[in-house]
Amino acid sequence: MAALLDVSHIDLHRGETQVLWDISLTLEQGERVAILGSNGAGKSSFLAAVTAALAPRRGEIRFNGRSLAGMRPHAVTGLGIALVPEGRRVYKDMSVRENLEMGAFPKSSRGRLGETLEHVVQLFPILGQRKDQPAGTLSGGEQQMLAIGRALMSRPKLLLVDELSLGLAPMITKSIYRTLSALGSDITILLVEQNVEQALSFSQRAYILESGRMTRSGRSADLLQDADIRRAYLGL
Repeated sequence: MAALLDVSHIDLHRGETQVLWDISLTLEQGERVAILGSNGAGKSSFLAAVTAALAPRRGEIRFNGRSLAGMRPHAVTGLGIALVPEGRRVYKDMSVRENLEMGAFPKSSRGRLGETLEHVVQLFPILGQRKDQPAGTLSGGEQQMLAIGRALMSRPKLLLVDELSLGLAPMITKSIYRTLSALGSDITILLVEQNVEQALSFSQRAYILESGRMTRSGRSADLLQDADIRRAYLGL
């Protein structure tokens, strides 16, 4: 059976600068996988390739057996890939409800907007309480919940989360991770994160990205106990 996401030997450039070299990765349906690495390692660039915001110069990305070559980002979203971007990027002058409704733009999700909205508010009750407020008045943690909720409104098969914990208090981060865990196996999650301990505790498998190259991969529980990983990323 083909992987849900199959990334095979991609090279990626931003302009004339190469940022990824020979990257391969697979995700099976229902998995939670993390990509770990320091700032500037190429993690966000990798997500840009998966969402078709950047096109690889070499290699191939396939989703549900279909090549993403030549596709536009909105078409990739329509296939069932949703991104929670770094820095949240909510529409600050629009209400919470309007932000969520913006996430349901794929044709496949519009017909079930009400049902999906109810589900998202059950996951993040504060969004229901704040539904008529401008998104810019929310706290950082609430905006992150809104960004995740907006991505879920497209009813994705694959949820990409870029730097979930960035700028958030530890208690808020843990709460959001618990909510993502509650999604179960219906949604596959690929997480990019600098908080290595949190990411390894949440995920089942992980890849280590260093200077644009994948240097390690394995079961998250094993990597969490690895002396080199603990020394390099956890300061232990």
